[in-house]
Amino acid sequence: MKIFLTGLQWMAFMVAGSIAAPIAIADLFNLPASETAGFIQRTMFVLGAAGVLQALIGHRMPINEGPSGLWWGVFAIYAGFVGAIYGTGGEVLQLLQGGMLVSGLFFFIFAVTGGLSKLTQLFTPTTTFIYLLLLIFQLSGSFIKGMFGLSGEQTAIDLTILAGSLFTFFLTLYLSNHKVSWIKRYSIIFSLIIGWLVFILIGKTGRVPETTGEVISLPGIFVFGLPEFDLGIIITSFFITLLLITNMIASIRVMEEVMTRNNMKLHRRYNSAGTVSGINQVLGGLFSAVGSVPISGAAGFVSATGILSIIPFVLGASLVVVISLFPDIMNILATLPAPVGYAVTYVIFINMVGLALGEYKKEENSERSNFAAGVALIAGVGLMFVPPSAFEGVPAVAASILNNGLIIGTIAAIVVEQVLIRKEKK
Repeated sequence: MKIFLTGLQWMAFMVAGSIAAPIAIADLFNLPASETAGFIQRTMFVLGAAGVLQALIGHRMPINEGPSGLWWGVFAIYAGFVGAIYGTGGEVLQLLQGGMLVSGLFFFIFAVTGGLSKLTQLFTPTTTFIYLLLLIFQLSGSFIKGMFGLSGEQTAIDLTILAGSLFTFFLTLYLSNHKVSWIKRYSIIFSLIIGWLVFILIGKTGRVPETTGEVISLPGIFVFGLPEFDLGIIITSFFITLLLITNMIASIRVMEEVMTRNNMKLHRRYNSAGTVSGINQVLGGLFSAVGSVPISGAAGFVSATGILSIIPFVLGASLVVVISLFPDIMNILATLPAPVGYAVTYVIFINMVGLALGEYKKEENSERSNFAAGVALIAGVGLMFVPPSAFEGVPAVAASILNNGLIIGTIAAIVVEQVLIRKEKK
């Protein structure tokens, strides 16, 4: 029973943190309700399967897979090309399917040639510290906006949503620090359920879509048509793969820190994780979904709940796969209010700040670390304030990179620190 409840909690955490991306992307391409439901279903199926594969034959850690923010950005950029560079949204989606397949191929190449192992050496405590801080800064705006009820066409604060969000936030904070161990262990699922019920009472949940009449629905393959390829999407996929590798390594390193603090055995399976990430990108293209990436927030979840065992995680990821096959269940889960998810995730990310500072304390050369952090944080955080509209007319490859302060800041940290290290050796 204990394993089932912890697995259920993992499932709830995965769904709550992932369901917004496919809904937003479907809206970008003006997909009708039935196709949006299918897109959500396929994405959840891929994310669940990706998590199971990584846990069993990849990095073998309790790190859930989520829709990659990089791929989300590429989807958004290419949606703007409809009618300008490409004829229809369907044509663009076929290209993006091809892009994920190409990304999978690049992942395999890096894993086989040993390139992944070399990249891991660049993730020093300073780089990991900067990555975590930038991740927190990047997502904090979304947390606060979501809790205020600001989304889409809603530009004014909704006080009712804010009240419900604050209740959920303080409830999660209280339960995650509860003296009774089993309450602390299941604090996330308790908070999600109670927060959902509160939003139902205040009338701030979405309507459950009409049933399709199907009890079970298997995910389709190449739903938007056979994948297409052009030079632009191949170049974009190459750079996206490099950045996804950076993200993957950072997520693994953060979880390693949590495991080390709890005297857990480390596996150090970066090449295996890269190979499985390649498989997961291929699954994203094959099932017409969104490319996935290991989520750094999993470390915060594990720290908050104390659930270090991989068995509940595998069960949770498997449950995501199972429920994705039932359209009616997915329709109900799609009504989970975003502010509830943001409020709960806010508490989880509080633990990430502690992890970041822990990495900083490991650095012996504080002068070098401070300089690298200064360059990286100013560049990364500064880019977060540049509106996406500023990149109109910029080539897709450049726009997808420059529009991501997290990645630019992390790359800046790596470059500056490595230059300083070489300078010191000379």
